[in-house]
Amino acid sequence: MVLVPDGLELTGAGGTFKIVDDVTRWALNAREGDQVAFSAFVRSTQNDVWRLCRHLSDGQSADDLTQETYVRAVKAIGKYRGESPARLWLLGIARRVCADAVRASQRRRRLELRLMNRAKTTEMGVCGDGTSAIELALLLRAVSEDRAYAFFCTQVLGLSYAETAILSNCPVGTVRSRVARARADLMGMLDDQSGQTTQNAAGD
Repeated sequence: MVLVPDGLELTGAGGTFKIVDDVTRWALNAREGDQVAFSAFVRSTQNDVWRLCRHLSDGQSADDLTQETYVRAVKAIGKYRGESPARLWLLGIARRVCADAVRASQRRRRLELRLMNRAKTTEMGVCGDGTSAIELALLLRAVSEDRAYAFFCTQVLGLSYAETAILSNCPVGTVRSRVARARADLMGMLDDQSGQTTQNAAGD
């Protein structure tokens, strides 16, 4: 392990700067495998990361987005070369995490809207058990975004697995797996609802 000395100068896209802040030094030492330095890096930045995530999201997701930021930082720390101060580097990751979350949320809302609109134009159940499109839209809110999207494209829009794979930018096998898991999730929720209805009827 090589510890980064005080006063080290680094040259990056933004020009040459001297490492004078502890956060950058901790990040560079963490890159070399120093776990103590990484812990110090997290402690010194987590408040700023959380505040940025809260500002860029709905607020309720700030904790999850902060955690995802550090998950990505762990994966990327080995490529960090100090081309900018580490705090800015980390906040850049947080911004991308929030942007990804917003896009996923928007795509889910579009999916639900399209499913609701479909329900207005057809009386046909889409789960094969009489479940209406509106009921399915509500159930899909509890399914992970990737699984819900794969299920919607193949089972509601009628796209092939290959076409859905292109839209999702993933292998066909992954689409098949997501659809199967989404179907299992949905059936499990339907079973739970059925059981709850039975219990309520018995109680009456």
